Amino acid sequence: MTGGTPAPILVRLRVNGRDCAEAVAPRWLLTDFLRDRLGLTGTHVGCEHGVCGACTVLLDGEPVRACLMLAVQADGATITTVEGLAPDGARLHPVQEAFRQEHGLQCGFCTPGLLLTAVALLRDTPRPSDAEIRQGLAGSLCRCTGYQNVVRAVRRASELLGAAASRT
Repeated sequence: MTGGTPAPILVRLRVNGRDCAEAVAPRWLLTDFLRDRLGLTGTHVGCEHGVCGACTVLLDGEPVRACLMLAVQADGATITTVEGLAPDGARLHPVQEAFRQEHGLQCGFCTPGLLLTAVALLRDTPRPSDAEIRQGLAGSLCRCTGYQNVVRAVRRASELLGAAASRT
């Protein structure tokens, strides 16, 4: 046993379309890395047990709990946070726009995780039923209200994404 503090490890990621390389302590969580090192505070830390979904980000396109993953485990990955959905800030992503239109935003704490989960859901199931939407969002807990507006927002996002796809 050598003791002492473990040496930092270089982590290379592509986050929201930008490459970054940072040396981090091996015990750093991905949430800490995104929030404290990169300043991407849209990724929230809720329960710290992976139950609430507030920390959800897309890792190589798949939703993951950033509070359950070490930053070093994400080395080489492509990550999308809520800030990456509308990177120029001039126009909302269709899922964000649908949440705005249908009052699915609530207090906003769980919203980033819900948005990213919805993006992945709609990519894999472009026209989900309400039951599929509820099942797809089951891993995100919102303490503000029921999920009716969120379900309506995902349904609306499906329409917006479908309309955008038909124009291309």
